[in-house]
Amino acid sequence: MGDIHIDLATNKIDQKGYLDIEVPATLDLFAEIEKLKKEKNAIILAHYYQEPDIQDVADYIGDSLGLAQQAEKTTADMIVFAGVHFMAETAKILNPTKKVVLPDLKAGCSLADSAPADLFKKFKEKHPDHIVISYINCTAEIKALSDIICTSSNAQKIIESLPSDEKIIFAPDKNLGAYLNKKTGRNMVLWNGACMVHEIFSLEKITKLKIRHPQAKIIAHPECEEPILRLADFIGSTTGLLKFTQRDTAQEYIVATETGILHQMQKDSPGKTFIPAPPENNCACNDCPHMKLNTLEKLYLCMKYELPELKMDESLRIASRKPIERMLAISAQYGL
Repeated sequence: MGDIHIDLATNKIDQKGYLDIEVPATLDLFAEIEKLKKEKNAIILAHYYQEPDIQDVADYIGDSLGLAQQAEKTTADMIVFAGVHFMAETAKILNPTKKVVLPDLKAGCSLADSAPADLFKKFKEKHPDHIVISYINCTAEIKALSDIICTSSNAQKIIESLPSDEKIIFAPDKNLGAYLNKKTGRNMVLWNGACMVHEIFSLEKITKLKIRHPQAKIIAHPECEEPILRLADFIGSTTGLLKFTQRDTAQEYIVATETGILHQMQKDSPGKTFIPAPPENNCACNDCPHMKLNTLEKLYLCMKYELPELKMDESLRIASRKPIERMLAISAQYGL
């Protein structure tokens, strides 16, 4: 992906990853973005982990499954993806004739980076009688090496839809894979990958926080490590966590996932208290640094100039589309 900067005069890409153009402080970015949506027949898809301003201007906010479903069915001419690189890739895989732009091409993913395609290919070759289920948080190259893609929302149903004696490699998240092995009774072979955000939560600090807030329920994403999941009152996908807080009767929650989701939780349940689970680091922050590379200013510029644009080799796109289509078909079958 590299360091990228786009020179509008030559349309060449060099070092930064986003359009390095000063936006006037007096510009009403919300109004300008709404105007650009109409002018360009554009849709903004945003992940729950984006900053609040981006969530508020998005046409659709969701987790990886919902974003993929929206990308598949959109009639927009341009998809503006406020998320990380693999998510924009998925949109392009499903929409080869549409323009896909994202605010910052350097918005990557530590989990996707933990599974280099060349090493994973060798790993797969050691298990020739196994099918590969890959979590959607992976590169297009890993998707092309997979049989079925899944998200944390549909992974259990996808695994349970397969024969009980089916041998499975699960990649790239070892924590999600271990959780799914426990839930399904399978013994999937796990690739040793993980998300930097979900691995930094402090068991000791969460335990102390629970003592200070005895009525708070601990809710956690299954990408968290097993000791954190053992403490949790509820484990679910990003959307699953949000829906749980909407219907549950508790008034306080300790939330063990990326902090971006707290914005929607607070909007949907303004009378409740949401406390981010503390990590091991000294800054007490559990933000995804890749997600937070996107800003409202970058979003506006990428819509205005339709850059940076995500492009993809057609043979890779076709190969990586097949396992995504299998995921969407199984999800539709189960009403997910």
